[in-house]
Amino acid sequence: MVLVNSELCFTETGIAGAWVIDPNPHEDERGQFMRVWCAREFATHGLSFIPVQANMGVNIRKGTVRGMHFQVEPALEAKLVRCTRGAIFDVVLDLRSDSKTCGKWYGVELTAHNGRMLYLPEGCAHGYQTLEDRTEMYYMTSQIYTPSVARGARFDDPAFDIRWPLAVSVISEQDRNWPLSGRSQS
Repeated sequence: MVLVNSELCFTETGIAGAWVIDPNPHEDERGQFMRVWCAREFATHGLSFIPVQANMGVNIRKGTVRGMHFQVEPALEAKLVRCTRGAIFDVVLDLRSDSKTCGKWYGVELTAHNGRMLYLPEGCAHGYQTLEDRTEMYYMTSQIYTPSVARGARFDDPAFDIRWPLAVSVISEQDRNWPLSGRSQS
C-alpha cells in the first residue's frame, strides 16, 4: 500500500512497521527543497518517531558494508535513514520475536539524487552497503546510542540470507564477527 500526501509518500516494505518514504521536492531556479521529516505526517501513518540523535556515516569505498546493528531494551531505537552523497543499498532486518515478519529483510536503494528514506521500527537491525565511492549516509534515531545494549547480526548470516548487490570490499572486524543467528541476542 502507498500513502501519499502533499509532502511525503509512505510505501509499505513488507516488514511490519517499516516504510520507504519518498519526498515531494519543490524545484525552481534556485534548486530543490524537500521535507525529510514531520511529526504530524509520521503520526498520520501511526509512527510516533521523535528523533533524539542524528548520525552520519562517511564511506570511502564502493562495496563497504556496515551492519547489521540494533539496540535492545531498555534503549530500543527506531531509525530514519537517508543517503546524502552517492548511493547505498539500505537494509532493515526484523528481529522482533513477536512479529509476523521476524527473520525477514527488505532492501532499498537510497541515493542523494532520489532523496528516498527508510524508516526502521524498534527491534529491527539496520545495515547498508555503499554502491559508489565517497558515499555519505545520515540517520536519526529515537534513542541515544547506548553501547551496553548495542548488538549486531552477521551481514552474511545464512538464517537471514541478505542478498547484498556487490561483493563486500570493506567491513569492520566487529561486523564480521557478530555471532550467527543474531535473533537470540538479548
